[in-house]
Amino acid sequence: MLCGTAKILTDTNARIAVVAAIAPICVAQFQTSVNAATNLAELKKTSSWQQASYVEKGGWATMPGSKMVDSGVPQACAALLNRPQ
Repeated sequence: MLCGTAKILTDTNARIAVVAAIAPICVAQFQTSVNAATNLAELKKTSSWQQASYVEKGGWATMPGSKMVDSGVPQACAALLNRPQ
């Protein structure tokens, strides 16, 4: 494996790990927010390709102390919220 390919693979795996670690925090923020049940119903009514945007706009994907959303977190959060309980 070339050095460049190894770096890309390492960076991708690191990004996946970060999203996997942060997405449950997003879910917790969503579930403990005001009107969580209403928001979940609205999320489920939203088309699948717009659900990440819904989560991001709601602010749940923004981690405490941060002003920006990590790429991939809204999608992962929406996917977790849509899993059967």
